[in-house]
Amino acid sequence: MATGDRSPIEMPRMGGSRAGGATRFSPHQKPKNGRRTFRRLIAVFLRYKGAVVSSLVLTALASAASVAVPVLTGKVFNTFTMTSRAVDSKTLLVLLAATAALYAGSWAANTISGVVILKISQRLVSVLRSEFFRKMQRLPLSFYDTTPRGDTMSRITNDVDTISSTIAQSAAQLVSGILTLSGSLFVMLSLNIPLTFSVLVCVPLVVLLTRTIAQKSRAYFYAQQKNLGILNGQIEENIHGLKMVKAFTKEDETLLHFSKVNRELCESSTKAQIWAGFMMPLMNVINNLTFTTAAVAGGILCTSHGLLIGTAVTFLGYAKQFVMPLNSIAGLFNTIQSALAGAERVFEVMDENEETPDVPGAVSFTNPQGNVAFRDTCFSYDKKTAVLKHISFSVPAGHTIALVGETGSGKTTIVNLLNRFYDADSGTITIDGTDIRTIRRSDLRNCFSVVLQETSLFSGTIMDNIRYSRPSASDSEVKDAARTAHAAEFIERLPEKYGTHVSGSADTLSEGQRQLLAIARAVLCQSPILILDEATSSVDTKTEKDIQHALVQLRKGRTCFLIAHRLSTIRDADTILVIDNGEILESGTHSGLMQQHGHYYDMVCSQTECKTAGQHIQPQAEG
Repeated sequence: MATGDRSPIEMPRMGGSRAGGATRFSPHQKPKNGRRTFRRLIAVFLRYKGAVVSSLVLTALASAASVAVPVLTGKVFNTFTMTSRAVDSKTLLVLLAATAALYAGSWAANTISGVVILKISQRLVSVLRSEFFRKMQRLPLSFYDTTPRGDTMSRITNDVDTISSTIAQSAAQLVSGILTLSGSLFVMLSLNIPLTFSVLVCVPLVVLLTRTIAQKSRAYFYAQQKNLGILNGQIEENIHGLKMVKAFTKEDETLLHFSKVNRELCESSTKAQIWAGFMMPLMNVINNLTFTTAAVAGGILCTSHGLLIGTAVTFLGYAKQFVMPLNSIAGLFNTIQSALAGAERVFEVMDENEETPDVPGAVSFTNPQGNVAFRDTCFSYDKKTAVLKHISFSVPAGHTIALVGETGSGKTTIVNLLNRFYDADSGTITIDGTDIRTIRRSDLRNCFSVVLQETSLFSGTIMDNIRYSRPSASDSEVKDAARTAHAAEFIERLPEKYGTHVSGSADTLSEGQRQLLAIARAVLCQSPILILDEATSSVDTKTEKDIQHALVQLRKGRTCFLIAHRLSTIRDADTILVIDNGEILESGTHSGLMQQHGHYYDMVCSQTECKTAGQHIQPQAEG
């Protein structure tokens, strides 16, 4: 049935968006504390302490070699005696050989360190992505109700990859730069303090420049990552709903909306890159200024205070070398800022509250019978607007209960609470007299077989998808379940039969066929409690009749919750609950409720023509 043709007592899909569709992460949210994020990244990086220490040792050796080169260069100049115009050839050759050895050793150490860091970064990204995905399995349903799927996908792919590139490209250079700066400063102070201060003139300029650009660009980098998530979400929605886009000729409108988001991404990315791009040209200016200051100061000291020319040359080397690590750090600024923005988005999800854990001493639940009871149960999604108000009812094992009511009345919420997708605000829900909050969640979920209106299939074969509910089932049991669900007929017509590959996103099967597979999956599960959420909404009339016969067999010996709007589905239920605005208005059998001429009677008459003969009410058969 099309959405626009829904009956007044049809329900929304399970797990739909709540809280007015508000998204969890606002596009205009300000970036978090960059320092805190950086410390968290370092903590993740230090998980491989052994490899990290090895890399740091190699980086330290390479930095030490870089620091020593200017000293040797100055001594090379001092081998020339200006007065006698003589050269100490032996010392010169030794110094040149040592300088070459330092360059070679620095290159080798940097290369090996880079390889080690690269391996660590890829391992860490793999671990981080696994932890993110594991976190997704532990998040409550409310998270997915209020978070766009495309944005979550962007976080686990784009943002984690951004962190990867930062670790691989920046970590070794950052450590090398810090060590080189420290070593250069120590050597310069030991050689000549006045010349050292002439070189240090660059430090406050670099700090001021970095702080200014960081403040301006961080917000743009965060907006860049955020807009990328929004864009991915729109792409995912458009691909998923492309049939609707074409059916309602919304291609131009969709393109305009995409262009708007894409333009915002372009603007935020451009501003981020522009601000980050200011860094290197300005750093070059500071570099040249530092070199000039050191050269002038060195010349004055050489001519007026007897400073050896080799020492002045050494400081000219340090003037370049001291600013080079700062240049490298500035060059990494773009990557670091982008990674911090991506890391903030990843850590936002990692910090989300998980499903309420099992209570201490939670009981295992074996051989459940299926007796279900709600006692004075209240619930609200946003803790403000009540969705269920003091709901109380009981279902004996093996009985079928139908939940009917208008869209948004609370039918789906009842089964969500029963599954513990959410926890009730007050009251109790019991199975076989045991409060479900005291049952281990894994054991509780094993009590249910669920068939939803919106069928979920997974990449794999038809056999795999039916077996999803009970992996230990044999092939013959899977085929028996398919026959019971009347799915075997169309499966046998497929070229590869049960080996046919399907996907959750591809439309290789019709909606009716996908729903038949979902019913077969529930048949195979053999759980004592069955939840049917519009289980026949996507099948034709003939197939529906076949499924109705199958469901009669499936419901035998099971407690069954029916959520449906078709009279043929609910009229045979042992008990029908009429729910409106979170309250139970009426309860009884189909015939009993029809005789009451109440809310249920009005809803049935809204879909069928009712003939009145005295006090006898008989709905006509559905077409």
